[in-house]
Amino acid sequence: MNESPLLLQTAFSVGPVPVTYAVVTTWGVMAFLVVGSWLMTRRLSSNAGSAQTVLEVVVTTIDAQIESTLQRDPAPYRTLVGTLFLFILAANWSSIVPNVEPPTAHLETDAALAAAVFVATIYHGIRSNGPLGYLRTFAEPSWVMIPLNLVEQITRTFSLMVRLFGNVMSGVFVISIVLSLAGLLVPIPLMALDLLTGAVQAYIFAVLATVFIAAAVGEGTRRDGAAETGKETD
Repeated sequence: MNESPLLLQTAFSVGPVPVTYAVVTTWGVMAFLVVGSWLMTRRLSSNAGSAQTVLEVVVTTIDAQIESTLQRDPAPYRTLVGTLFLFILAANWSSIVPNVEPPTAHLETDAALAAAVFVATIYHGIRSNGPLGYLRTFAEPSWVMIPLNLVEQITRTFSLMVRLFGNVMSGVFVISIVLSLAGLLVPIPLMALDLLTGAVQAYIFAVLATVFIAAAVGEGTRRDGAAETGKETD
């Protein structure tokens, strides 16, 4: 990445609409995940092979993380959180392909991911507490906090975007500089570190998305827990 990370290079145009290399890479990552998911799930069996075992470990780990954060059934949130983690992981690791920059190293991709979390937070908050119940959460612990809670809703989405962009872009930028100065083999340890960083950033993004959703559905979670406790008492 020798040019500014804020500049997008056009790969081709569809009529008047330019399609950038970041978008093309994103399509490639999506196609890889779709085809890979189909291949791994088309022949599920009670006698799990190596691929199915890996898939089950991934799903179980994601479910455990969601359940520990939300304290409720992870099924309604598995698709979003799992997709975010797997997409960001694959996007970050796409840098191992020669001459390919990860789409997460561009602000537009990270903004779209953060916007998806923002919309999902509102959706699950309303789904859990109802429209009025969700709006009341902005007045907690006092109505004086309404402006601050509204600002927090926006700033935490912005920080989610900037955190992912900064970490991924800086890794790609440093490796490209070292590669241009030191040759082909020297940056290999840095590339390994970059892959580790990419996995960590995917995990952090997915966990923060779960935490934001947990904050939105928290009141509903407490009501469900109270109801279950009442049933046990009866």
